Amino acid sequence: MKRIILFVFSAIILCSCRCSCVEAVGCSLCGFKYVTDDELLTIVQERTFRYFWDYAHPVSGLARERLGSDDIVTSGGSGFGVMAFPVAVERGFITRDQAVERLLKIVNFLGCKADKFHGAFPHWLNGTTGKAIPFSPKDNGGDIVETALLLQGLLTVKEYFNGEDPRETAIRDGIDAIWRGVEWDWYTRGEDVIYWHWSPEYEWEMNLPVRGWNEALIVYVLAASSPTHSIPPIIYNIGWARVGAMANGEEYMGVTLPLGPPYGGPLFFAQYSFLGLDPRGLSDRYADYWEQNVAQTRINYKYCIENPRGWKGYGRNIWGLTACDVPGGYAANSPTEDFGTIAPTAALSSFPYTPYESMEALHYYYYILGEKAFGEYGFCDAFNLQEDWFSPSYLAIDQGPIIIMIENYRSGLLWNLFMKNEDVRAGLNSLGFSFRIQ
Repeated sequence: MKRIILFVFSAIILCSCRCSCVEAVGCSLCGFKYVTDDELLTIVQERTFRYFWDYAHPVSGLARERLGSDDIVTSGGSGFGVMAFPVAVERGFITRDQAVERLLKIVNFLGCKADKFHGAFPHWLNGTTGKAIPFSPKDNGGDIVETALLLQGLLTVKEYFNGEDPRETAIRDGIDAIWRGVEWDWYTRGEDVIYWHWSPEYEWEMNLPVRGWNEALIVYVLAASSPTHSIPPIIYNIGWARVGAMANGEEYMGVTLPLGPPYGGPLFFAQYSFLGLDPRGLSDRYADYWEQNVAQTRINYKYCIENPRGWKGYGRNIWGLTACDVPGGYAANSPTEDFGTIAPTAALSSFPYTPYESMEALHYYYYILGEKAFGEYGFCDAFNLQEDWFSPSYLAIDQGPIIIMIENYRSGLLWNLFMKNEDVRAGLNSLGFSFRIQ
């Protein structure tokens, strides 16, 4: 009751709309009726899922990169999209039969039509032809990070759609073929590190090793988990962990950060690999990953409250810096690269780590910002109150984590599914991780 009273009071102060009665606070202030928090989480998940269902590419079924991207579909974003299918079935947004039919289309397209480069998918694909679309001038081949994000979703789907229906068997067989075909070891170039890109035209000219700490832990976990092209632990320890050099250990905003850059970096570092990887009880010689993710998120939250650059709106109800659209372009926002833009996905995909703080942000975004922020496919990608700017677009890589991490907060569904995979568990064991199966 106290939270509701405080919310109503804040709404009346912060919103310019006229309100004739407290009971209709949601409707009077922004057009949205007040509901229970549990109902609100479902509303957000369902509306956001429409991006991957209604706005999916009509030929491939894959996720379009952003609103208006036409034939451009995204590998990593599609991984997030298919990972949301079990949520949609469990919450009643679609039927299991509908999900199976769509997944058959997606898996068949990926397995039979989409370009692959030593088993790895490009960052962007043409959703009709399956041909690689350059993400940058020399990035027109395999992207091992995007491939890992895609496989994280596909392996989760494989565990959920485990029925005897021949179509579900076909989905599992198709995913297994894709999974077995990725040459993770080839992307090492024979060195003790995995390289991000390879192009048949430019080969290794991008020359970007995947080193920690960032969003790409899932790459090394899946590479170690592969039943056909696995990497040995030394590549993880030298290439990713840099023999412990990815450690931080400093205190920021009163919080000790185990790994990563100063202040933690963009919040997607704590989210992308952990859509499936369950950080609860996950640890190795370098960190406890629940502690790591909570610490980064709390630093990001506290930074926004302190708001040292004085941006309009920042505070306990408006927080979360991550990669997103910004006025005039796109940026990986963080406490060290802060230009006044907030992405709803940052706080909402942090629900497992900061449930109270994330709910405060959700209340503000939904009830106060209202239709400025919440539209056809959920929350807009970002907003900047300093410039009175709200992104006109939605991005697959930002919408997907909202659905998934809210569900992990509510039920642990995606964490439980992904961690059931026997290959994944074998890979984690080979790398020396401790983990729990819920």
